Amino acid sequence: QVQLVESGGGLVQPGGSLRRSCAASVSGSIFSISTMGWYRQAPGKQREWVATIATSGRTDYADSVKGRFTISRDNAKNTVALQMNSLKPEDTAVYYCKLVALGRLYWGQGTQVTVSS
Repeated sequence: QVQLVESGGGLVQPGGSLRRSCAASVSGSIFSISTMGWYRQAPGKQREWVATIATSGRTDYADSVKGRFTISRDNAKNTVALQMNSLKPEDTAVYYCKLVALGRLYWGQGTQVTVSS
C-alpha cells in the first residue's frame, strides 16, 4: 500500500513563501520511475493541476503558478517538494501531491494553504 504523507502549508501573507513536501512510502526503485505532481482545490472549485516533475527531472507548471512555484524531487529520500513564492490570495486551496507509477496513481491527504493578510 502506497502512502503519500504531506507536510508544510499553513497561513501566509500575500507575497510570502511556503514549502510543501510529500514523502512516499514506496521503494526507491519505484519512486525513481514515478511521475510526481501537485494539485490544488479551492473552495467551490474543481481540483486543478499545479505542477509535474517527470522521472527525467523535466518540470511543467500551470500558467497561473509559472515563475512563482518550483517543483523538485529527491529520489534518495523518496520526496517531492513544492516551493511557493510570491503567494497570492488566489493560491488559497487544499494542496495534494500525486504519484503515478506502473499504471496506478496515489494521492496525498491534502493540506490547506491560506494566503491572507
